[in-house]
Amino acid sequence: MGVEHSEEEDEEDTSEDELENEAEIQRLEEQLSINAFDYNCHVDLIKLLRQEGKLHRLRKARQKMSELFPLTEEIWLDWLKDEIRLTEDESDREKVYELFERAVKDYVCPEIWLEYVQYSIGGMGAQGGIERVRSIFERALTAVGLHMTKGASIWEAYREFEIVILSTVQVFTLGSYSDLLQNISMLERIHTLFRRQLAVPLMDMEGTYAEYSDWADDGVPEMVTRQYRRALQQLEKGKPFEEALLVSEPPKLAEYQAYIDFEMKEGDPARVQIIFERALAENCLVPDLWIKYTTYLDRQLKIKDLVLSAHERAVRNCPWTMGLWKSYLLALERHGADHQTVTDVFEKALNAGFIQATDYVEIWQSFLDYLRRRVDFKWSRELDELRAAFARSLDYLKQDVEERFSESGDLSCTIMQIWARIEALHCKNMQKARELWDSIMTKGNAKHANMWLEYYNLERSYGDASHCRKALHRAVQCTSDYPEHVCDVLLNFERVEGSLEDWDAAVQKTETKINRVNEQRVAEKEALQARQEEEKAEHRRKAKADKKGQKKSQKVNRTGDKRKADDEYEQEWGEDAGMDEELFKLRNSIVTATEELMETESGLFGRRAPPRKTEPPGFRKNQRGSSEAPQQPQDVSKEQRIDENCVFVSNLAFNLDDPEGKLRALFQGCGTVQQVRPVFSMNGVFRGYCYVQFEDRLAVPEALKLDRKEVDGRPMYVSPCVDKNKNPDFKVFKYKTAMEKHKIFISGLPYTCTKETLEDLCKQHGTVKAIRLVTNRSGKPKGLAYVEYENEAQASQAVLKMDGSMLENFTLSVAISNPPSRKMEDKGEAGGVFLSLYTFLYLLRRGKGRTQISLLPRSLYRQSTPDAKAENGTVSAPHTTETDGVHGGPGTTSPDTQSKSLSNEDFARMLLKK
Repeated sequence: MGVEHSEEEDEEDTSEDELENEAEIQRLEEQLSINAFDYNCHVDLIKLLRQEGKLHRLRKARQKMSELFPLTEEIWLDWLKDEIRLTEDESDREKVYELFERAVKDYVCPEIWLEYVQYSIGGMGAQGGIERVRSIFERALTAVGLHMTKGASIWEAYREFEIVILSTVQVFTLGSYSDLLQNISMLERIHTLFRRQLAVPLMDMEGTYAEYSDWADDGVPEMVTRQYRRALQQLEKGKPFEEALLVSEPPKLAEYQAYIDFEMKEGDPARVQIIFERALAENCLVPDLWIKYTTYLDRQLKIKDLVLSAHERAVRNCPWTMGLWKSYLLALERHGADHQTVTDVFEKALNAGFIQATDYVEIWQSFLDYLRRRVDFKWSRELDELRAAFARSLDYLKQDVEERFSESGDLSCTIMQIWARIEALHCKNMQKARELWDSIMTKGNAKHANMWLEYYNLERSYGDASHCRKALHRAVQCTSDYPEHVCDVLLNFERVEGSLEDWDAAVQKTETKINRVNEQRVAEKEALQARQEEEKAEHRRKAKADKKGQKKSQKVNRTGDKRKADDEYEQEWGEDAGMDEELFKLRNSIVTATEELMETESGLFGRRAPPRKTEPPGFRKNQRGSSEAPQQPQDVSKEQRIDENCVFVSNLAFNLDDPEGKLRALFQGCGTVQQVRPVFSMNGVFRGYCYVQFEDRLAVPEALKLDRKEVDGRPMYVSPCVDKNKNPDFKVFKYKTAMEKHKIFISGLPYTCTKETLEDLCKQHGTVKAIRLVTNRSGKPKGLAYVEYENEAQASQAVLKMDGSMLENFTLSVAISNPPSRKMEDKGEAGGVFLSLYTFLYLLRRGKGRTQISLLPRSLYRQSTPDAKAENGTVSAPHTTETDGVHGGPGTTSPDTQSKSLSNEDFARMLLKK
């Protein structure tokens, strides 16, 4: 009972599968009824019908697909095997033969040819069967016998067939003279097959040669040996290409192209053909390959059946390529195909589905050229057909093509121009030609000078002077692209053909046209200039509004540009990793000395200035909104300034609100702030640096810890306030400038790199003790960094591993830290130093001035003092100086000037003396 139940379940499952497959088959058939060109749908339907064993429907599906597409080797072999199994009588065998003939036309496939010859051997018992088999073998050798890797199978099958026939004849013959002659003939046929095969370069030729040596009683003839060796040499040349095909992946187009070029260079048409066929079997949808193949056949072989077969297969594989259809029409005409065949191919081309409108114009031109060449203009039947074709082409382009592509594809009306010229030249029908040209001009071509000149040339060749003049007058009136040229043609025509009245009319018409064109061009130029000016004005308004909004949002005053110039100048001085801070402080000390010098009670250039107030000019402006901040007197005497209790603060923003109040609050935690001395220019603008003095010098180390602290988006520089005259060896720069073998220097970092990112990168090569990212004065990174390791070995390992590595698409340069020397060379004379400093400040105030003439008083040119080492507003004493009314008479040297530093008032007196 259990077994019966199991069988019932299997039957139910089978029935359900059949129902599902039937539903899928119906769905595929419906889809193909909608779109018959769905290749994959055809393949799926054939596979499913073969699986279900529905042979009648399967045969119809295969037939329908073969009418639309060339079938692959796999589909053909399945179809042929199914039909062979169903063969019952001789009539069925003929149908299979016909099917084989269709199969070998799609692609050159050795497997299909081998199946074909084997099937034909089965029918050799019929009348003429042996000859039929031999005929199929010969065709197979012609098609694939030169196939270097698979052709040998056809040769061997042919030889085996002949050997079997010879053996059969020897067994059943009685030994008559005619039988002996037949045996000799068969034996010679086998010898011939061996010789033919050994002359062809095929794989495993050595085995074939050894077999022939054993089979031939008299040995291998010398001529055969020479042919065999020549074939071996050719085989060696082709082996690299065969090996490249063997190891490459489908579709192997590049390898086949190289192989084709090699064979075309060798110049054997048969071998060129076989390699083309092999390439097309795997690249059947490559139009350029088909074009190359058919062009070669048209120009080299010129064998009708071979050429037309290749063209037919080309358009079946790539029907969307207009060039293949065009070549096919020309090949049909070239080989004398009947008119109906050419017409049928042309109609198929119209239904091929080209991808652009111009393709339809070209295929129509090719067909009309064919029709024109077959017309005998003495008879009307072909001429009427040509005219009807021209009319149909215009209707087709206007309706079908425009409906699909929204354009006819023939903007210059080339087809109508050709028709008009044919009517004028061959039919002597200028009336029809003029009608066609009138139609051409109404399609938007009247504004083009070349169209009018083409019409004029037609009238000049086949018409009369009156129509030429009329055409040129219309051209002058309508042309917009090259009016001068058309006017010249009209005037030259009238010089040759016209009367005085015609000349006057032409001159008047051309002058009117040229004047109108010039007026239009002037108006267009003015309109263009007006548009450009309006765009420029709009751009300026927009830029001004953007600048105003930016200033308003950022609260930037007029000194923003000056600060930018200062920063650029500082960068030109060399803001590298080891020099930016000290150079900035040196420059600030120069500015401080000169600012204070120019604001003394003596005034400038001999003008007496009032005593300095407790607040510098513009101080209230910077103190706006901060009236609660304590006001400290700014004029602190030198005796009250204690450098040991001070720090120098720089790199502050020029537009910093209430700098005194902010810095007082900032440094309050370090100790009691006695005074904050911000430095202002003469017009009251904050200079970006100041002095902070504490009551107790113990607060200075705490204040120095605030170095590089960010204030309003900029790093604040804090350094000791030291007079270098008293401490010449004091170094402001807090980093070492000698080689540090345990520290590495990294350049080329992305500006977005953070300390965390750099630490993750560097700690792979050792223990990281410290990381310093180098920034500019605005706090923006420079792409540089110093990384300190525990020892030299780790640093060396990091250099080896990291140099040239990539970080966020940036290439890093890594080396042992060795900053450049920071030693400042002494100058010969203090006067030269002061001159350069004064000129530097002068240019600094004016930006990039118009002149570089020094305005320093001549008295200062006679200064001769050693280079003053100064910082934060102090200047060393000169060794010698001329008398200034304070330190002695002319030509004398005061000892006080050698031991005592000059004050700002001293410098002012020196300036004002002259």
